[in-house]
Amino acid sequence: MKRFSRLPQHIGIIPDGNRRWALRKGLKEQDGYESGLQPGLELYELCLELGIKELTFYGFTVDNTKRPSVQIRAFQKACVDAVEYLASKDTDLLVVGNTQSRFFPKALLSYTERTRFGSGLIKVNFLANYGWNWDLNYSVQNGVISSSGNIIDGIASSDISRIDLIIRWGGGRRLSGFLPIQSVYADFYVVDEMWPDYSIEQVYKALEWYQDQDITLGG
Repeated sequence: MKRFSRLPQHIGIIPDGNRRWALRKGLKEQDGYESGLQPGLELYELCLELGIKELTFYGFTVDNTKRPSVQIRAFQKACVDAVEYLASKDTDLLVVGNTQSRFFPKALLSYTERTRFGSGLIKVNFLANYGWNWDLNYSVQNGVISSSGNIIDGIASSDISRIDLIIRWGGGRRLSGFLPIQSVYADFYVVDEMWPDYSIEQVYKALEWYQDQDITLGG
């Protein structure tokens, strides 16, 4: 395994390109989501080996639920399968998303409080039916009052730490509403390949690029 002089403590993953990948393979768009499951599991294993402290996966968003119902069922199932796999590993696991919506998979409700599985070697956050507006307005909508007086402590994703590096597959150059508070100082690396075409070398290139970034946090 490759070694690096500096590693991000927290990596955010935007696994885009599943539908485009499926169409290029002559498949139906919804077939791409199942093919995106194995890459996530391999990436988890790699981050565990590297010693990454925290990992966040962008499962699906509130906006994604505007897609055809067959696609919605496909990415919901892929997310449930991914979370259940992670729960069988050494993870400190948390699912964040709007549980009051009918689009939130009921099978994930038991993971909405951070739970340690096995040795809890790595914090893993999974965003399912997540929306940035829902996240930031959580305290207002649910009457949550922060004892610290800090508005950030009242957002829905308050248990997720600041992200150091975001890697987006599929060639897109946008955050797509991905954890706007935690992403405020994140370095952003784009992989042109589609998510189902994931390889370890893509992550190594992102980490090599990260070595040369000037991490000042605005200072």
